[in-house]
Amino acid sequence: LIALLPVSNARNHRLSLKGEQRRYFSVTTFGFLVGGELNVEVEALSFAPSTNRVGFSLTRTPTDSVNPYPDGRIEGCPLDEVKEDMYVLTLALDTSENRGLVLRCNRNFSDLPVSHQENWRPQPRTVRQTSAVQQLFRARRDTNALPTTTAVPTTPKPVATAAPSATTVGRCSSTRLPVHKDTVDGVTVYSFQFGVSIDKEAHEGLYSLYFHNCLVSPLGFFNNSANLSVSISERNEGSFLSAGEIPLPQVYFLMAVVFFAVGCYWIYLLRQRRQEAYKIHFLMGLLVFVKSCSLLLHGINYHFISKDGSPIEAWAVLFYITHLLKGALLFITIVLIGTGWAFIKHILSDKDKKIFMIVIPLQLLANVAQIIMEESEEGESQHTTWREVFILVDLLCCGAILFPVVWSIRHLQEASQTDGKAAINLEKLKLFRHFYVMIVCYIYFTRIIVFLLKITVPFRYEWLDELFREGATLIFFVLTGYKFRPTQSNPYFRLSQDDQEEMEEVLTQTGLTENVSKTLRNRDIHDEKGLTATKRESSHEYD
Repeated sequence: LIALLPVSNARNHRLSLKGEQRRYFSVTTFGFLVGGELNVEVEALSFAPSTNRVGFSLTRTPTDSVNPYPDGRIEGCPLDEVKEDMYVLTLALDTSENRGLVLRCNRNFSDLPVSHQENWRPQPRTVRQTSAVQQLFRARRDTNALPTTTAVPTTPKPVATAAPSATTVGRCSSTRLPVHKDTVDGVTVYSFQFGVSIDKEAHEGLYSLYFHNCLVSPLGFFNNSANLSVSISERNEGSFLSAGEIPLPQVYFLMAVVFFAVGCYWIYLLRQRRQEAYKIHFLMGLLVFVKSCSLLLHGINYHFISKDGSPIEAWAVLFYITHLLKGALLFITIVLIGTGWAFIKHILSDKDKKIFMIVIPLQLLANVAQIIMEESEEGESQHTTWREVFILVDLLCCGAILFPVVWSIRHLQEASQTDGKAAINLEKLKLFRHFYVMIVCYIYFTRIIVFLLKITVPFRYEWLDELFREGATLIFFVLTGYKFRPTQSNPYFRLSQDDQEEMEEVLTQTGLTENVSKTLRNRDIHDEKGLTATKRESSHEYD
C-alpha cells in the first residue's frame, strides 16, 4: 500500500483537475519571508460555460486560522471586487479579444512585485515528470537568475510590476499579463505564468492561492466545470520549506536523540531488573525506539524537502512505514496496559480482544488517511475528504483505548470489596486512575492543544505545535514507564505474587481421585529472593 501511494513533490507542486465543479478552492498555502518567491505556471485552463469569470486570488493572513473566504459565505465573485480590509491580489482572465490576465489589488498590496517571464510557453508534463520542474527551479536558484524576481522589464509588453498610478492611487487595475490561447479538440485552452516576490518585511506572511470559477449566468449552474493543470514552485531564501517549517528538521532530529536516550535508559533498567521484567516492558522499549526511528526519518525527509524542494522517495517510504508501525505499537501498548495484561491477568478476555479488533484497524486507517492527506495536493477534493476521515477516526481510536482502563478500574473496585486484599486492590485502583488521567491528558494535549497552537501562533512559529506534540508524547512515555517500571514495590506485581502463594490446583475428579486436591506449598519469606527466578519463569509461561 505504501509503495502505491504517490510521493508528491512537496513545495514543487503540480495539480491536475478534470471536470472540477467547485466555485473556488485553495490551491496552495505557504509562509513567505523576505526573499521568498512564488512561481505559478498555468499550463492548461479550460472551463464551461465560456461566460464564467475565472482566475486566481492571492491572499495574506497572519495565522492559519484566518480564512478570507469562509466556506459557503462568499457573496458574488471575489474577482470583481477587491475589499480594502484584506491583503488580496486578484488575477482575472479577460477572455474578450484575448486581453490577457488582469491584475487588481487594494492599497495593502499596491507595491507587491508581480512579474512575468518573457518568452514563456506552456510545456505540458505528466505527474511523473515533476522532477523536471524541480531541476529547472534548482537551476534557476543556483544561477540566481529567476525571471520572476527580475526588475521591471525594459519593454512595456511584459511589464507586470504592480505600481500605483496618478489616477488610481494604491491600485494596479491597469496591469495585465500576457495569456496564450489555443484550441484543442474544439475547446479553448488558456495558459499563462506569473511570479510574486517578497522584497520587504511588510509583505511577509502566510500566503494562500485560490482558484475561482464564478458563474455569470444562472443557466450555467448545471454544466459548470473547469479543467486545470498548474505547476507551482515556492521557496524562501535558503530553503524550500514554509517559514513555519524551516526549524522542523532540527526539531525532529533533536527529539529523535532524546527518545533514543530514553529508550537506552529503559533497556538498561530492564537489564538491571530482569527478574521483575515482563514482556510488556520490552514492548514498551520497542515502541520508544520505533518512535525515535520515525522522528529521525521524518527529519531526513524534511531536510531533503528544505534543500531540493521535494523528498527522496526511499526516505519518504521508510518514514511512512515506521510511522504506521509506531502508531500501531502505541495503541497496542496502551490497550495492553489498560487491560492489565501481564500485570493483573495473563490471558486477554473476549471483551479485550474485541477492543483490539476495533482499535488496530481504526489506527491503521487513521495513519493511511494521514499519509494520503499529506501526499495529496491541497487543491484536490480528496485532500479535504481524507483530512476529515483522519480527524474522525483518530478521535474514535482515542476514545476506544479508554474503555479497557475503565473496565480494569471497575474490576478492581469490585475486587476490593469481595476479597481480602482490599489495600492492595485500592492501591492498584489508584494507579489505574492515574493511568486513565494520563491518557486523557495525552489525548487532550496532542490533539486539542496542538490544534489551538496551530491556529493561534504567528505563521513563522508554526513549528512550535510539532515541538509541543512531541514534548507531550515524551512526557507521556516517561510517566507511563515510571508508573509501570519493573520493581517489586510496584503494586501491580504484589497482587499477582500473593495470588500465586495462595493458588490451589484442583485435580480432575475420577474414581481414584475423587475429592482429592493438591495445595501449593507456601514459600518461606526468607527463601523468596532465591526462588524469584523460578517464580518468574512460571509467570512467563502465560505470556
